[in-house]
Amino acid sequence: MKEVYLDNSATTKTCERAAKKALEIMTEKYGNPSSLHSKGLEAQHELEYVRQLAANMLSADKSEIYFTSGGTEGNNTVVFGAAEALKRRGNKIVTTSIEHSSVMEAAAKLERCGFEVIYLDPGENGVVPIEKITNAIDQKTILVSVMYVNNEMGAIQPVEKIRKIIDKTGSPAVFHVDAVQAFGKLPIKVKRLGVDALTASGHKIHGIKGAGLLYLKKGARVLPLHFGGEQERKLRPGTEALPAICGMGAAMEELPDMNAEMLKMRELNDYCRRKLSGIESVHINSDENCLPYILNFSVRGIRSETMLHFLAAENIYVSSGSACAKGKKSHVLTALGLEPALADSAIRVSFSRYSEKEDIDKLTNALTKADNTLARAR
Repeated sequence: MKEVYLDNSATTKTCERAAKKALEIMTEKYGNPSSLHSKGLEAQHELEYVRQLAANMLSADKSEIYFTSGGTEGNNTVVFGAAEALKRRGNKIVTTSIEHSSVMEAAAKLERCGFEVIYLDPGENGVVPIEKITNAIDQKTILVSVMYVNNEMGAIQPVEKIRKIIDKTGSPAVFHVDAVQAFGKLPIKVKRLGVDALTASGHKIHGIKGAGLLYLKKGARVLPLHFGGEQERKLRPGTEALPAICGMGAAMEELPDMNAEMLKMRELNDYCRRKLSGIESVHINSDENCLPYILNFSVRGIRSETMLHFLAAENIYVSSGSACAKGKKSHVLTALGLEPALADSAIRVSFSRYSEKEDIDKLTNALTKADNTLARAR
């Protein structure tokens, strides 16, 4: 039975080029990038090559790119690091109620430490109204953290409008964007967006788990969380995970044309919506203007966990939400005001360049079978 993998927002299949590059680094160019001998210099060259690749993708300067272990570490570094750096200039943090848990939980920790945290709710379409963001930011605001693409619904946030709001208020805020679900899918030019910090992760673009990147604008104030080395200009000390970083670089080079890929994803998303609409008990939760890589829906009366196990037995892999939540109730769906019955039965499918219409056919056939055979929740 052919495997149908539709959980690409959780992680993607490592592309062959990335896997080969990681193996090359582990078996041939295995030196420590900080070592001064030829093996170390060889490794350092590989590291800096990827740094330049990332800078080119973001239209940033090479010196503004830092390597991390992934989106969670990058988000924590900015949230805690900016709060520590600017706490004498204010104590207010503005974010949304639909951020990834690595931002939500970091913000909650700061709130317990005495910072004022504003969590902005989205509208029914999953987008936080720009008026709410405007009203929340003031001269006491030291951090604004808004994700580009929501990882559960695919809603695209108006991040390109926030820089002007911050500047107009005279706020000292560091403007951070979690771009984990946007990187490699939407064209990102950091200067045009006006961001001070941006985070991304390699394993969401067919790279290798354990590598991510942080863009930090020159002059942006973010203090390190860790100490003990000169690596990454002391912002992220410790020996770099070179195989994973170079795998991420290879995955960047392997990315298809974004415009062409977006057309393909829109076609897949529209096809999936049409197929799902043929199942009476299905309710589609993602707005039509969401990023087409992600589609969230509910099968009324069948709990998410029950449906996930049923689909897995059919060799079909989807998600009930963020993988980092490990099955806990979705704070995103709660913030959207989705009725409890729909929230309890929510399923997220997420596409990649390896996805095909045949995968959607198998998914919807299995959903129809489940709809007719599984016991409804009471």
